[in-house]
Amino acid sequence: MAEKVHVDFWFDPSCPYTWITSRWLIEVTAVRPVEVRWRVMSLSVLNEGRDDNPEGEVGDSLWRPVRVCAAVEQQLGSEALGRFFTGMGEVLQNGDWGNMEAQALAAADLPVELAEVAGSTEYDDVVRASHAEAMNLVGPDVGSPVIAVPGPDGERVAFFGPVVSPTPRGELAARLWDGLLLVAGVPGFAEIKRTRLGEPDFS
Repeated sequence: MAEKVHVDFWFDPSCPYTWITSRWLIEVTAVRPVEVRWRVMSLSVLNEGRDDNPEGEVGDSLWRPVRVCAAVEQQLGSEALGRFFTGMGEVLQNGDWGNMEAQALAAADLPVELAEVAGSTEYDDVVRASHAEAMNLVGPDVGSPVIAVPGPDGERVAFFGPVVSPTPRGELAARLWDGLLLVAGVPGFAEIKRTRLGEPDFS
């Protein structure tokens, strides 16, 4: 049996393309020996100090879910965070954003009272530290998600993305994963990019 590959996946749950990428990564775990460590990053932190508002954030609307993400990870672990992220995506796709953190916790069978941290700053330092770890690996000029995979010498190699829509399934998911590991093995590889084709497809 092949040795498991451990992957770090940093996400801000407000990003629809990040959700699609996360579904691909879950698909990969069914076709390759991969174990995911779910991590939190923050588009609010990323955009601090900018004159524009690229995410259209109103008040602390983007801070609220990442605070709950941090609380879930700290108190219950990575696996629970992955379940919460799944719940968040389902809530956001259904368009019912009222009290979405509590809805997502309930959907993931996690303590609903953790939603209370959304409006506090208790976990802001945890969010910032996790976000900084991702940025230290990948560099500052990226967004959500960030994925870190083992490089040829065992060190973590991090990339933004992959940005893909709709979610690759089965062997297609495996091929994208294999390609990611291939480019991670090329010293100095930085970027492949093209314009996104249409709106995110959640199918």
